[in-house]
Amino acid sequence: MSLAELDRMRTERDKAGRKIKVKQPDNKAALGFLAPWIIGLLGLTAGPLLYSLYLSFTKYNLLQPPEWTGLDNFERMLTDDRLHQALKVTFTYVIVSVPLQLFVALVLALALDRGMRFLPFYRSAFYLPSLLGGSVAIAVLWRLVFGADGLLNAILGWMGIESTQSWISNPDTALWTIVLLHVWTFGSPMVIFLAGLRQIPKSYYEAASTDGANAWWQFRHITLPLLTPIVFFNLVLAIINAFSNFTQAYVVSGGTGGPADSTLFYTLYLYQEGFGNFRMGYAAAMAWLLVLIIGAFTGLNFWLSKRWVHYDD
Repeated sequence: MSLAELDRMRTERDKAGRKIKVKQPDNKAALGFLAPWIIGLLGLTAGPLLYSLYLSFTKYNLLQPPEWTGLDNFERMLTDDRLHQALKVTFTYVIVSVPLQLFVALVLALALDRGMRFLPFYRSAFYLPSLLGGSVAIAVLWRLVFGADGLLNAILGWMGIESTQSWISNPDTALWTIVLLHVWTFGSPMVIFLAGLRQIPKSYYEAASTDGANAWWQFRHITLPLLTPIVFFNLVLAIINAFSNFTQAYVVSGGTGGPADSTLFYTLYLYQEGFGNFRMGYAAAMAWLLVLIIGAFTGLNFWLSKRWVHYDD
């Protein structure tokens, strides 16, 4: 029923001097369509989320009922050396891999934006690593590439550099092989960068070229400022994804985080505590700490964005 019809019914009611019951719109159909999503939200998201918060204050081994222990799990974090190592490895991974991945993605997006031939093919080919990079098969392939008899040592041998070390078995280089794998999955931010570049009016560049501006000046004063919202969007997503990465470290290290805990990602240590040592209460507390860390980084990015992200308005 339209608003005009409701107003007419109210007017007739006022003229007749008696009350007329206005029929309310029927929302049953809308609730029926929303029911699967609401059930999924409560049963698969909100419910487990709240239950994990409860478990973070308990001692729970998956076999016996949870035993309330208060803040014991959080106090243990202060003296857990492996947790501190996991935080160090994860922060190093995030701080190094995220900027490198976004830089490679932006450079390739700028190259593809020049209108080269077979652009759809290159765009699909460059996006493919993002689809495969998180898979177990690629992680296994990565172990073969950087193993003692792997492809990297073979390439170095062809260049006259003899190397027999296993790059994933050396504590000094193991983490950097996983960083390289993360950088290789540049496809998703590249496509987003490319979409942002296509939205910049070409008239800006034409006017700058008329005034004698070179390519670097145009990138510094036109492309980059107008692309900052896209950079910010990719940065937030990349940080969240980097903090939650698990598969690469698990497969490359064989689930141990070795050698010498050099690839002990936070998520991998959480998995070991929860499903390896059956300390699910402690793992739940670790999960909530990770939520707070990601939330802090996201909030910091939003706060700093006021200083360097430029919108049209």
